[in-house]
Amino acid sequence: MCDRSLGVMIPHAGSDPDEDEVAATTDRRPPEVWPVTTPATPRIRPVDRPRTAFVLSGGGNQAVSQVGMLRALLERGIEPDVVVGTSAGALNGAVVATDPTVTAVDHLADVWLSIRSGEVFPGSRLARAWNVLRRDDHLFTNEGLLSIIDRAHTASTFAETRVPLRVVATDLTSGDEVVFASGPVEPALLASTALPALFPPVDHDGRLLVDGAVTNTVPLWHALAGPVDRVYVCNVSGALVERRLRSPLDVAVRAFAISRNQRFELELRHAPLEVEVVVLPTPSDERELFDFSDSLMLIEEAHHLAARALDEHEAEPARPRERARRWFRRRRDVA
Repeated sequence: MCDRSLGVMIPHAGSDPDEDEVAATTDRRPPEVWPVTTPATPRIRPVDRPRTAFVLSGGGNQAVSQVGMLRALLERGIEPDVVVGTSAGALNGAVVATDPTVTAVDHLADVWLSIRSGEVFPGSRLARAWNVLRRDDHLFTNEGLLSIIDRAHTASTFAETRVPLRVVATDLTSGDEVVFASGPVEPALLASTALPALFPPVDHDGRLLVDGAVTNTVPLWHALAGPVDRVYVCNVSGALVERRLRSPLDVAVRAFAISRNQRFELELRHAPLEVEVVVLPTPSDERELFDFSDSLMLIEEAHHLAARALDEHEAEPARPRERARRWFRRRRDVA
């Protein structure tokens, strides 16, 4: 099981939010492909509401559980002031950043329920073998991914989202982590979900880009770089470590997930102390990478777990980070 913990971290006191946002995306983060812009229709945050970030991990088909988590958050009036996502979590995050409402999340659920394995991973085994033999750089086209992105109805550009959106991808040439904050949304999402070897790298703005999870599966630090009071993390990447090993691909994905999760744990431990970080629980998901069945069940279970965790957390008094982490783990174990 992934480590679902509760911690606290620090905002930047006495600083200008607009200047801090630009600084966070230029000085402390990896170089971005596009300059930072302000959404065309920015939401006005009530002055008494904590500055809130949503962080959505990668996880392939297991990112369906994030739909239930997002619904539980929005049902309780917890709305983001910034959304940061990588890989499949970037797609989910883009929908919420475009329209942070329960209605939008319900539409996102419909998108996930419509996905079939043959759409994402088209072609026969013979066709895949031929791609290997001819030394192509991928096994599947990304046409299925493009279709799913189109059905998600995200904003066309980052400037059109209702709340700021950050999408993480990886530069395959330099190995750099790239954070998209402006420009067109579709190529950023396509790059962020381009799992190496399975899908073709995306040539965008002079860079050859692949899945953001290669460098950062849970982009927590990008949320902490700007002025923020609380962060809700929808991390489903830990479930990749639980998945039974049925193929060489499963072995590669698990090794990949172990490495990236260690980065998340390190960032969580060393984050500042006065920003509240809540890592929501996830349901058990042992499906194979190509399996998109049982999506509705996983959405409902994730919603139930997240709703209970949020309600219990709201009812509990504030407590130090380490004590809170142990408390949250115990609650998870009996869920």
